[in-house]
Amino acid sequence: MSVEGANESTVTTSINKNEANLPSTPRTKHSCLTRRLSYTASEVGGQLIFCVISFYLLKFYTDVYGISAAAAGSILLLTRFIDAVDAPVWGIVFDRTHSRWGKSRPWFLWLSVPFTLFGVLTFVTPNFGYAGKIAYAAITYVTCSILYTGINTPVTSILSALTPDTRERVTLTTFRMFGSKIGVLIVNLTVLKLVTLFGRGNDRKGFMLVMPMYAIGTVLLYLLAFRNLEEVVPEDKKRISIKDSMRALKGNGPWLIIFASSLFFWIAFIARISTAPYFFQYVLHRKDLISVANSLDFVSLGSILFLPYLCRITSKRTVWVSGLLGSVLAQVILYYGTWSGSEPMVLGGWIAGFLASGVAMAIPFSVLSDSVDYGEWKSGIRAAGLLTAIGAAFCLKAGSGLGGALPAWILAHCAYVPNVAQSAQSLLGIEFSCIWLPALCYALAAIPVLFYHRYEQLEPQIHEELKQRRALAAALSSST
Repeated sequence: MSVEGANESTVTTSINKNEANLPSTPRTKHSCLTRRLSYTASEVGGQLIFCVISFYLLKFYTDVYGISAAAAGSILLLTRFIDAVDAPVWGIVFDRTHSRWGKSRPWFLWLSVPFTLFGVLTFVTPNFGYAGKIAYAAITYVTCSILYTGINTPVTSILSALTPDTRERVTLTTFRMFGSKIGVLIVNLTVLKLVTLFGRGNDRKGFMLVMPMYAIGTVLLYLLAFRNLEEVVPEDKKRISIKDSMRALKGNGPWLIIFASSLFFWIAFIARISTAPYFFQYVLHRKDLISVANSLDFVSLGSILFLPYLCRITSKRTVWVSGLLGSVLAQVILYYGTWSGSEPMVLGGWIAGFLASGVAMAIPFSVLSDSVDYGEWKSGIRAAGLLTAIGAAFCLKAGSGLGGALPAWILAHCAYVPNVAQSAQSLLGIEFSCIWLPALCYALAAIPVLFYHRYEQLEPQIHEELKQRRALAAALSSST
């Protein structure tokens, strides 16, 4: 785009001035640290509720609320079908949001209380009869899941607005993953103990009393993130139509890779952790290790904290693929530990799985912001809401649903009966669900990532051209 005659020098001067004033990372160490810790808080808040759902809802449905494994699996899958609709709808809503707080940030304020309310209701167990139980479970979980998309997607979409610096985005993603692991650790170290303490042998009562505690923490942490985070990357103020939002998806190669890989990753990860209680209780006969095993998710920080360094010394594609293939190897170690009866090898495989999957989990959240830049560079449309809603929230929830539903159906097919010694067929189903189903999905997740490098090489060019476009747009706006 050019400006002729005398206006050309005027606009050029304006561009230089505007480039100097373009938003960048915060100017002080204090503001930078505040932003990083506040971004961490947003993830801790979400995990206090969602972690209980991811790790324990399937077993809660079958062993506490008395719903069959097949029915529980169907509820989880039903929710994922609904997510196929609500995730893109949320994304379009986010892209059309204009407020004095920005596009993503206000949703922390608006949805924190509704989300936590239905998070609590999901673990309330009214005696409605068997059909009533299924209906109640479906309604509360579906609603909670819809609201989680509404409040979790902005945690991802706001990243592209917090800074234009791709390295700082990796650092912020590292802080976010740290928050995720802190939230998961808090839940896994406390939830079952608190349920036992407050329930006094009645797990229904225990969950009903414990979940409001987590809900209060969730609301406070989201409000902290709302207060301190600021969207500094300029957003197009014009109203983005649905058709325009879809244009940002068309031909967006990096986003398609993220979508395909993330979907298989979350199926694998959730299948692994949701069947862990069955695996440790019935296969290893070590029910006491359930909380310990799931708490070991915290060790993934050992790899996540090195993520910015790893991405500097090698490509993000290489780090990403290594995490996924390492997750497959960890499942193989877990199998050999189970086959040989070696608990140390089992725990070694379990720990290795968290270390490897931590990297594979973190990278997509970072590169999603890069795919938003790619979509803007190619189409001129910055549809951060839609791209992250489908690329992150939908994949997370669809993967969570399938990762819970598939093992549930496998258990039902293998004649699983809760709270009794399991048959050989049932034990085989538990082992397959916890070991080989995740291994297969991790391997499938690695395949599309092999093609990501070609897009990663374009990032410096894309960043520079977008910077020039924004400067020119600001200059033209100020000159009119």
